[in-house]
Amino acid sequence: MFRAPLAALLLLATPALANDGFGGLSATGLHFAQTNAVAMETEDLFIGLDRIRVAYTFRNLTDQDVTGEVIFPLPPIPLQALVNSDFNLPEDRANLVAFTATVAGQSITPQIDRIAVIEPPWDENRPLSNQYDTPGQDVTATLARLGIPLTIDAYALSPLLLSLPDTAKDELQTAGLAEFHEGDAANGFPAEAWPLWSIILRYHWTQTFPAGETLTVSHEYENRPPGGLFGWAHPPQNAWEQDFQARYCIDDGTSRAIAKRLGPDGYGIAYNLAYVLRTANSWAGPIGQFRLTLDKGAAQNVISLCASGVTKTGPTTFVIEKQDYTPDRDLEILIVTPPPG
Repeated sequence: MFRAPLAALLLLATPALANDGFGGLSATGLHFAQTNAVAMETEDLFIGLDRIRVAYTFRNLTDQDVTGEVIFPLPPIPLQALVNSDFNLPEDRANLVAFTATVAGQSITPQIDRIAVIEPPWDENRPLSNQYDTPGQDVTATLARLGIPLTIDAYALSPLLLSLPDTAKDELQTAGLAEFHEGDAANGFPAEAWPLWSIILRYHWTQTFPAGETLTVSHEYENRPPGGLFGWAHPPQNAWEQDFQARYCIDDGTSRAIAKRLGPDGYGIAYNLAYVLRTANSWAGPIGQFRLTLDKGAAQNVISLCASGVTKTGPTTFVIEKQDYTPDRDLEILIVTPPPG
């Protein structure tokens, strides 16, 4: 995706597009079917470059037990994009982010669902973390009928798709689920097939909240944000730089700091960290006490986000605390790192 003369060095802020950097994942908060019976009294959230941890305290506001499904979904993972941008994802993709959870201090084993969807068109005017509010058309049943597994290994799918009967290939192509290319065997270009669907992973479990009592729930997982080579100049003048200014609230001082850290060549590496906070609004009332700790990873890194009440607590850490908090926007965090060496 080329947006400026420095295009080869620019960060692509989404795992939904192929790029020359490395693909990754955004993060969405734990949620529950809309309830007025269970409140989130506290949320203690830690976001670092390679780890996310969250600890919650919930209270059942009623005099009866409340049981429902607690869900942590990853955003859609576009298989076609992974062909060119899976550098920041692990080889073992059975448990993609090594998600773990505890309830009342005891480890639990969540279920992991896989759903295949065709995503709606990308809209650059919508924030990154909102792109999966509407995950798209569910095509899981179609793939199952054709014997296509819900794998995240896009390379393994190509020979499988090529081996399908012509009727199945026609169906997939007509439905916009795959592209088939004949290739040129004489010149060493084999036939190829590329999946066009995305996979959604949902970690979930059935939870009972005891009547009138509190319950602690925590989970943590590997953070694998999208990112790539990144260029910046101060003062920013290009349209994409102005877009970044608005999206990450990059003020004059932060802009100068980014340019300084990137040095005379004017480029380094940047990461986009997105976290959905608004899923907390599915619980009863506001979050009683909210604490967010951000770790930018190294003292020389530069961090920027749209938030108020940010307090620096260490060489790499920042804290935001709020009471009776109703999130009205999700987190979009930019972390810029200097070039190696």
